[in-house]
Amino acid sequence: MFLPELTDLSLPAQVAQMVVVRAAGYLFDHQIRYPQWEPSANTLQHWLKELGVGGVILLGGSAGELALRTHQLQEWAPIPLLLAADVEEGVGQRFAGATWFPPPMALAAIAQKAPDLALQYAEQMGAIIAQEARAIGLNWVLAPVVDVNNNPENPVINVRAFGETPELVSHLASAFIKGAKRYPVLTAAKHFPGHGDTAVDSHLNLPVIPHTMERLEQVELLSFKAAIAAGVDSVMSAHLQIPALDSTYPATLSDRILTRLLRQTLGFKGLIVTDALIMGAIANLYGANDAAVLAVEAGADVLLMPADPEGAIQAVCQAVEDGRISRDQIGASVERIWQAKQQVCSPDFAGETSHAWETISPVVQPHSLTTQLSQPEAIALVDSILTDSIRVHRPTRSQIDHTTSVRPCNLIILDEAIGCDEVGRHTPAIALPAAKGYQLQVIDRHTPPIALLSENQPPTLLQLFIRGNPFRGSADLTETARDWFEFLVQAHRLQALIIYGSPYILDSFLIQLPAEIPYVFSYGQVPQAQAIALKALFGDD
Repeated sequence: MFLPELTDLSLPAQVAQMVVVRAAGYLFDHQIRYPQWEPSANTLQHWLKELGVGGVILLGGSAGELALRTHQLQEWAPIPLLLAADVEEGVGQRFAGATWFPPPMALAAIAQKAPDLALQYAEQMGAIIAQEARAIGLNWVLAPVVDVNNNPENPVINVRAFGETPELVSHLASAFIKGAKRYPVLTAAKHFPGHGDTAVDSHLNLPVIPHTMERLEQVELLSFKAAIAAGVDSVMSAHLQIPALDSTYPATLSDRILTRLLRQTLGFKGLIVTDALIMGAIANLYGANDAAVLAVEAGADVLLMPADPEGAIQAVCQAVEDGRISRDQIGASVERIWQAKQQVCSPDFAGETSHAWETISPVVQPHSLTTQLSQPEAIALVDSILTDSIRVHRPTRSQIDHTTSVRPCNLIILDEAIGCDEVGRHTPAIALPAAKGYQLQVIDRHTPPIALLSENQPPTLLQLFIRGNPFRGSADLTETARDWFEFLVQAHRLQALIIYGSPYILDSFLIQLPAEIPYVFSYGQVPQAQAIALKALFGDD
């Protein structure tokens, strides 16, 4: 494969290079879970071979399957692809079998006690994520989140942030970038110019941030400046309105924000990529093709997940023909994409020709993956972050009695029981209490409400899996969890409480939690987090 000169590409081919489409990580069409966003193999091949789109963002499947999938996609494409994934918490967050870290806010908790250790963890986390991404064929890590989560009601950023202050986020995100730069992958600082102080999910509606420019300079922009100084390769825009910067357009569609502020004032020279254009904040207010044109006009180099890729390409080309967008601007964006592709698609290239390309590496062999994914040092790092960020309250002389004549209940409340990878009969949240004689009860947002009768409820271990849930928010689950929590406290049936996910939920519950009730909080939800939390709770009981 070779990267052609810009002059060898037609205008539609150049614009197509600016488009990144979504696809399932699975190999077969019948495995597709989100057909409204994930194309069939025939459609995807058409986009890659005929249209020449520049990249793919992937979701779903195992890490081993994705290694085959990324190779397949590169073989379909005449020009090497940028292959991206939202792996803020590790490759295992999206692709089973790889390492899944606790959310970044766990590092903020560690930093309060041991700042140097937190920085060390952040750098190691960035390196492991980059290494595992590269091992399965990904070359664009859509991380780190550099938003400052200073609004506890934020449903979309929440624990994805590295903290609640710009200084802490700046230090930890920069360390993450430093670690990731050990490997040939692109990084992405998101979501510019700052999505931390919102209570509206931009996947659904358009948030508005009413802050002054002075406040933005003091809080939101500092971590982006730090990420740029650390050498971040790309910056992702936020779908939100900031009247102090642009009273007309949201950030993703704003020349004042993307070009004047980010490109000119902050001096960012890398790729500017939109957040997904199918998100409600943009899709509900602008036509699919109009949004693509406006984003390019504003200064975006990469259009992520346009609802109609072919239509978006045609619309941008028409805007060029009409004089709304200059050919030079398109050329400058593609040149930046070329530079990025040279960096991560052929990292060993040492030739002198500026646009030469080496052949894409052969598909990864299975034995190779077993030596590159979920290695002992990665698992040990996950354990260390979980252990060092856990919050435990075990009152003096508290003894959890699980040997009474009435079998105690292990009540698990989570978002989605069906297809939940974190909780199964083999995982500690279920298996460890079961070994102690607990009967199991599982509730999710689809469970019909039931009458809560105190005389029928045995002593209960309440385990809550709650964190921000983009595209829907957490209101329903939180209400269900709160109803059960309040009932168990009032009925004197709450034996102990474990919360996996959001510290804000714990803080709200502590107001009503009796001091004699033990509790554990873990940022993680994976089996490793469950085992550590339950060990902390039960101890030697």
